[in-house]
Amino acid sequence: MGSVGRVFEGYQQEGYYDEMFESDGSVRPHYQTLFDTFDTLGLAEIKRRSAAAEQAFLQQGVTFTVYSDDRGTERIMPFDLIPRVIPRREWESIERGLVQRINALNLFLQDIYHEQRILKEGIIPNELVYGAVHYRPEFVGIDVPKNIYIHICGSDLIRDSNGNILVLEDNGRCPSGVSYMLENRQAMKRVFPNLFSKNRVRPVDHYGQELLNLLRFIAPPRSGDNPTVVLLTPGIYNSAYFEHSFLARSMGVEIVEGRDLFVQGDVVFMRTTKGPKKVDVIYRRIDDDFLDPEVFRKDSLLGVPGLVRAYRLGNVSLANTIGTGVADDKVIYKFVPAIIRFYLSEEPLLGNVETYLSYFDSERNYILENIEHLVVKSANESGGYGMLIGPQATKEQIEKFRQAIKARPREYIAQPVISLSRIPSICGDVIEGRHIDLRPYILSGEHVSIMPGGLTRVALRKGSLVVNSSQGGGTKDTWVLDRVENNH
Repeated sequence: MGSVGRVFEGYQQEGYYDEMFESDGSVRPHYQTLFDTFDTLGLAEIKRRSAAAEQAFLQQGVTFTVYSDDRGTERIMPFDLIPRVIPRREWESIERGLVQRINALNLFLQDIYHEQRILKEGIIPNELVYGAVHYRPEFVGIDVPKNIYIHICGSDLIRDSNGNILVLEDNGRCPSGVSYMLENRQAMKRVFPNLFSKNRVRPVDHYGQELLNLLRFIAPPRSGDNPTVVLLTPGIYNSAYFEHSFLARSMGVEIVEGRDLFVQGDVVFMRTTKGPKKVDVIYRRIDDDFLDPEVFRKDSLLGVPGLVRAYRLGNVSLANTIGTGVADDKVIYKFVPAIIRFYLSEEPLLGNVETYLSYFDSERNYILENIEHLVVKSANESGGYGMLIGPQATKEQIEKFRQAIKARPREYIAQPVISLSRIPSICGDVIEGRHIDLRPYILSGEHVSIMPGGLTRVALRKGSLVVNSSQGGGTKDTWVLDRVENNH
């Protein structure tokens, strides 16, 4: 066991669960090699390498967009050099839990768009599904390729003060951030070339190939051995455009906007310099509402008129499927443990955060009476928006949420404030603890595959529990070790 050395001297855990240090200040076994390396380097050298990594991000154009910001919207994604390390056995149990969860969610979506057994048996109240913003009644009775609804999922995981891994939410529509996971790894390899073999860190750079294999797997049967796959983006002004172009490049497929595609004879074509080319699979990074102005929003200029018709007839495949958003509605989240039991007859391997629905009278009363101690979330907002953290909120903010809950009870959930685990992070001239979560990327095709690790998001503002980049968060590389720790 190591003890806190020069670089980590004076590091305070402040009563939080710390990823690197045990409560007595000793180094957790899976961090020991990393700890020794950083301690030997010293803070000045770590900061030098940190600046080199930032320079690399600048040159690569690794950016994200903040729409509500006055200081110019495009920003370099903040990156912290101290990686999060996950021991092999812990990762294996996380992986089993995520496979179980994605399988159950896919069965749930298949059911609510077909037999609706879960509603008929009263496991979930009908109006909670029918009232979900992303429920698509137009797709009831429509079969989807291979019966897979969510092909690409990013479930957000947190660790509570007892060290338990919990699922905070499931992102089953267009989960973003995977490009940052891949760029973080490249930056770390440049800055610490020897650390990876020394620690036996599992690779993640096969993601593009895995994603392409999945998209080819769901291609319509008539598309042959070499289906044409494209990535559909809203365009260069979208906050995740860097990621869209990154993924298209890594898969070797065309990136297209709605205007590059057209439908003729219920078949989708792409405009090319050599004439129209038939498209078999679309990895869409556009929300349902904007996909096809003939079916959803009439004013959408981002979509493709006739696309839904071609999709319903099985002439083109979409990832993710239309209507998956009902599975990541924060109200439906409360029922995921029940969903797992209902479809798989298994106990959930990963826990949920305790959740109260203002839809139920007794739970709404509890929320209203205890709102200053709870986190309240709007059911369909994301990116850290539409959220109240009771203990940090003003009286005016609390009152505003109170009224909103009373006016629209279906739309709000509440959870206790969870003390997210912390990890040492470089904060100016000192190393301090910052709160983190983890977004693993789950691909569900011929089989379920999960990238070892995922994107660790870190709340870089002191004391903040909000890790979203739009709210001042950054990211870290995530290392899953291939060796088995003796002490675990």
